[in-house]
Amino acid sequence: MANHILVVDDEVGIRELLSEILSDEGYRVKQAASAIEAKQLRQEERPDLVLLDIWMPHMDGITLLKEWGAAGQLTMPVVMMSGHATVDTAVEATRIGAVDFLEKPIALPKLLATVERALRKGGAEFRPGLSSSQLGKGVLISELRRRLDQMISHNAPVLLVGEPGCGIELAARHLHQPNTPWFAQAGNEWLGENPFEPLTQTQGGVIFIAEVGELTKTQQKGLAQLLGKLDKHHVRLICGSSKPVAFLIREEILDAGLIARLSALTLTVPALRDHAEDIPDIASTLLRQMTEAGEVPVRTFSTAALNMLRQMDWPGNLPMLTNAVRTAALSAMTSEITAEDIVRIAHQFDPPTSPAATPASFDLPLREAREQFEKSYFEYHIRLESGNMSRVAERVGLERTHLYRKLKQLGIRLGSQRGEE
Repeated sequence: MANHILVVDDEVGIRELLSEILSDEGYRVKQAASAIEAKQLRQEERPDLVLLDIWMPHMDGITLLKEWGAAGQLTMPVVMMSGHATVDTAVEATRIGAVDFLEKPIALPKLLATVERALRKGGAEFRPGLSSSQLGKGVLISELRRRLDQMISHNAPVLLVGEPGCGIELAARHLHQPNTPWFAQAGNEWLGENPFEPLTQTQGGVIFIAEVGELTKTQQKGLAQLLGKLDKHHVRLICGSSKPVAFLIREEILDAGLIARLSALTLTVPALRDHAEDIPDIASTLLRQMTEAGEVPVRTFSTAALNMLRQMDWPGNLPMLTNAVRTAALSAMTSEITAEDIVRIAHQFDPPTSPAATPASFDLPLREAREQFEKSYFEYHIRLESGNMSRVAERVGLERTHLYRKLKQLGIRLGSQRGEE
């Protein structure tokens, strides 16, 4: 099937000329005379590529690009066009999400080469998934983005701290300059074997390490060596950690000197429950992306369903919310996902209320009720952390010695569920 290209330009001559050329090349082309018309066409169908003029009346192309990004609709490559754009404008467009820029008048070979390159890029890179701009508009996330913006021009290492799944990589990618290398390996073996391996191929770009708390001593030594070479190769290091800096030092997970170098700039990425007001928008964005990718049937959320999602705790953060949205969309019996649909699947994604919190406990003497609650409380956190007592101690705010003594008093046996510490 021919690729679908949307041409957006308020000048009818340019719009029709581009459409005629692209149609002759075998592409399926639609035209929009304004950003408003382009928004409507984007709602109806996702194009494979958009050629978007920057300067248009009522709404310019940069504003439209931002709106698509914020709404989760920037899931296709966009090439900006202009006859009198500044370098700053072009840079801003690429930072927001444009993949290329065409200067008018557009030469035919340049047009066709750019279109072909953008379509290849679209096929390889544009997949459902959130960006930092889609994490919400609430106070915490807006402040996070502002602080990240302030750090973009600096080249010092950055440490991003937050719970698993809260969006650390999205924050890291916010710091990544467009059209520069991004190096992120699933494992960290390369740090122990050859820490200088990515330097040449990542010049001017970013090396991202998702979880520094999982590095072995050998890998930590390699990371320390790598830090000394970053400036020479103009490479920025961004690391993530699911544990606070103080915990990494106190538990001797990382060397204090290494942590000091890694955390020259440190930011906390909030957990999903800490910006619950953003959950409805995030859920709607995820659903729209899944629909466009053909992963789920066409569905919408009812207001009550979105409110239910907002009230859930989401200990697994964004991945858990993503799975809940997919499950609700695939299992709903109507085109609208209702509050009843969310209630039906909620137990799979939201921890059940502990027995100690039920009215039955109110009939117990205070001491017994308190012990029942504490036992349920600690058993819940031990299950949540798969028996890893270091993580349990951090989560409940107790020293491990105190924690073990408390568990013994409550008669909680760790047995085989106790994980590595």
